[in-house]
Amino acid sequence: MENTKREDWNNPRYQQENKKIVAGILAILVGYLGIHKFYLGYTKEGVIQILLALMLGIGGVIGIIEGIIYLTKSDDEFYQTYQAGQRGWF
Repeated sequence: MENTKREDWNNPRYQQENKKIVAGILAILVGYLGIHKFYLGYTKEGVIQILLALMLGIGGVIGIIEGIIYLTKSDDEFYQTYQAGQRGWF
């Protein structure tokens, strides 16, 4: 008789947390504040985005563009590029 019981039922399987949807929505709605940058862990880039918004007024445009880019990437591509790869801009 073959043992068909699975012993791994109680071992959690850790998956990478994908922040794509939240980061994309934050970028589109409040991208001028750089909130999506802070959410992804890019403090320096977030501060730069705030300064660009205050000084030149282009922080919002960058946020919208980044939000669209984030949301059009596949989940795996987003994770590899922006979370694992730590790519701060576009």
